[in-house]
Amino acid sequence: MNSKEAKLEAFNRLLDIMDDLRKQCPWDQKQTFESLRNLTIEETYELGDAILERDFSEIKNELGDLLLHIVFYAKLGSEENAFDIADVTNDICEKLIHRHPHIYGSVSVENQNEVKKNWEVLKLKEGKKSVLAGVPNELPSLIKAHRLQEKAAGIGFDWANKKEVWNKFMEELTELDQAFHSNKKDAIEDEFGDVLFSIINYARFIKVNPDTALERTNKKFIKRFQYIEIQAKKQGRSINDLSLKEMEAYWQKAK
Repeated sequence: MNSKEAKLEAFNRLLDIMDDLRKQCPWDQKQTFESLRNLTIEETYELGDAILERDFSEIKNELGDLLLHIVFYAKLGSEENAFDIADVTNDICEKLIHRHPHIYGSVSVENQNEVKKNWEVLKLKEGKKSVLAGVPNELPSLIKAHRLQEKAAGIGFDWANKKEVWNKFMEELTELDQAFHSNKKDAIEDEFGDVLFSIINYARFIKVNPDTALERTNKKFIKRFQYIEIQAKKQGRSINDLSLKEMEAYWQKAK
């Protein structure tokens, strides 16, 4: 691993390159906070994919892309005389020190749950109007539900055990079935949302990240479905030409 000096030198090199790009590259010169936003979101998802694959080479590459975006935003901020990379770095340092009084202060904690609870209490003292305020509105709904539940649980608003959560899930399934028989679309949608919310809550209790679990299933489905397509192609056929029985047989082989 590189020394601290080597790490600082590498970071300074990136800052210098950013300055060069902003001065000399037509594309980089035209970028704004708004134009970079969607690209940053895309890079974040690419990092997430690399993490799920445990591809360390790709994780390193995607972290580099995200680091570039952070430096880019800081450069834009400095051009607006709003902030620069030093301000960004110092602010996060101060935040971490303030929110870890069990390390930089006299507070004692027994476990990570107490750390989380202290974290949320400190954020409210800092001026947050709600414990849930830190959950971005634009998060995908599944991830948002998980984060909302974590935030609420962080200050003690939670079920006692996973059995209670499972019972709630079963209750919501019953209510969904009742709504389905009522043939009222809004009621069905509401109850289906409750079912999803409750199973996400159960995932939290059994220490499964629901987004990660679902994405692994997505990848598994893609791999198996594409296997069917490949087998059909080997026969000079389209997947549309296969019967359901043939597709099921290939699906089982793909497992």
